[in-house]
Amino acid sequence: MFSFFHKKMPLHIPADIYSFLVMGIDGNTIDLSVYRGKKMLIVNTASFCGHTPQYEQLEQLYEQYHDGLVILGFPSNDFLFQEPLSNRKIAMFCSSRFGVTFPMAAKVHVKGNKKAPIYHWLTEKQYNGHADSEVKWNFQKYLVDEKGRLTHIFAPEMAPTDTAIIAAIETPAAE
Repeated sequence: MFSFFHKKMPLHIPADIYSFLVMGIDGNTIDLSVYRGKKMLIVNTASFCGHTPQYEQLEQLYEQYHDGLVILGFPSNDFLFQEPLSNRKIAMFCSSRFGVTFPMAAKVHVKGNKKAPIYHWLTEKQYNGHADSEVKWNFQKYLVDEKGRLTHIFAPEMAPTDTAIIAAIETPAAE
């Protein structure tokens, strides 16, 4: 006899940010360990949001600080269906409209019971050691320092080139 009930598999959340492997928008794997020693600005994105023009400033940051910073975009359709596109179409949109060259992950959930493991890490103090949070809207920004520690959470409406974000990027990691 077949059972239609399946046990929910326990969620595996790596102990550190560098242990994450995420699916890239192009189908290749993004290994976060390659960013060890760099700051990471992780942003949930959407193509049809009032904050979508932030892609342009994110790209500016990436170009200006590429030696010590990586921007990682995580498209999500969790807020008012503002990211209905396929991964291929998101990649084309970001490239053609905003000249995005920073790494983009495949579409994920950033809230709810299907939340991607990396967003569990980013939003739960038990994993990130910094703070509990919830993703409030598209373009919320999480800054991870050069040592792999979550240090800042920036509101969706805060421009990527805001002085607070620039100061956090330019401040060396504490020992």
